[in-house]
Amino acid sequence: MSDCTQLLTALKSGAHDKALAALYALDGSARSLDEARARAVGTVEAFAARYGADAPNAALFSGPGRTEIGGNHTDHQHGRVLCGSVDLDMLACAAPNGTRLVRIQSEGYPALEIDLDDLAPKKGEENTSAALVRGVAAKIKELGYELSGFDACANSTVLSGSGLSSSAAYEVLVGNMFNHFCCDDKLDPVTIAKIGQYAENVYFGKPCGLMDQMGSSVGGAVFIDFNDPNHPVVEKVDYDFSQSGYALCIVDTGSSHGDLTDDYADITREMGAVAAHFGKTVLRDVPLEQFRAAIPALRQECGDRAVLRAIHFYDDDRLAVREAAALKNGDFDLFLDTVNQSGLSSALHLQNTWSTADPRQQAIPLALEEAKLLLDTGACRVHGGGFAGTIQAFVPNDDLEQFKNGMEAVFGAGKCHILHIRPVGGCVVVGE
Repeated sequence: MSDCTQLLTALKSGAHDKALAALYALDGSARSLDEARARAVGTVEAFAARYGADAPNAALFSGPGRTEIGGNHTDHQHGRVLCGSVDLDMLACAAPNGTRLVRIQSEGYPALEIDLDDLAPKKGEENTSAALVRGVAAKIKELGYELSGFDACANSTVLSGSGLSSSAAYEVLVGNMFNHFCCDDKLDPVTIAKIGQYAENVYFGKPCGLMDQMGSSVGGAVFIDFNDPNHPVVEKVDYDFSQSGYALCIVDTGSSHGDLTDDYADITREMGAVAAHFGKTVLRDVPLEQFRAAIPALRQECGDRAVLRAIHFYDDDRLAVREAAALKNGDFDLFLDTVNQSGLSSALHLQNTWSTADPRQQAIPLALEEAKLLLDTGACRVHGGGFAGTIQAFVPNDDLEQFKNGMEAVFGAGKCHILHIRPVGGCVVVGE
């Protein structure tokens, strides 16, 4: 049993450097490790200052952001995706408090408090962190575990509104805290991802698929087949992106994901309407040949945009398979070509690069155009849910500085982020 003082001593001595290096896919440089250690120490010190340094069973937790590599909006139709956890995360120090309350202080936000005896969805709590915590707790209780309270201090390097899914990172972080303190670490990463999705769907009010949570929870580059969403097939893709000669960049366009829930819901609704024409719930259950033959009738019944979005599903579902295969075969040129095809399908068919509710804001199409002008080779695509936020680019290492400078000349200093696929998903970084 360790308290914050003992945890701090161990962190400062370098006893947990190996865990931190694995967590952030560090390149071995002393500076990078020093920065990771300093952040971990600062997180524990923040907890000690707020809740006391003598809190027993103190532990350090991480919930990473995720990058979608292939399969844009295919997961909610039970399709296939390629995703990965990244080296930006939510980090928290937490400890049991012996009460029925969960208290979380996230840096830069008001503290929240959840009563574990009151876990029904709250009207007016939608779209808040409190809703996510309450939803995670409710689902874990439903699974048969006895809940108990804990205190936590958290901070984040996951860019808000970046398409790196800060909400999934938070759900996975909270899920791992409950798992450690209430479930004896018995919940596996896939189950924690499903719990996070439940919280986001039912309590937060966002009808997301499962890809965000899976990408955050499982870790590394992951290919997922959601044909049976209750038992998704999860396959780690063994590929070292650092050896490809390309850097993974996320460009933050500065446009906000706020007020886009209806845009996301429309995609699910319209794809669902096409599936319903065939008496099905999702497009994965509709053979492509049947869909193609029914396009004239679907245009009248569902509208052209719904038809185009269904076309995207079939295209990107297939492309995600090709991307994963290309990486497993070490064919990075084929991988890049497939990423570009996926991006084109998102722009032309899925139509999630800008919102019709605000046509003046088209930062994603502009960023894609700028990226193409700066890239002789490589790939770029809309990143995440779309409509606003970020693009993803694979940039030759030799052109990285020019690309970064060019994108930031348009979108502002610090807007081009160079990321790594980290091998570790949501986890207890340090804890007994």
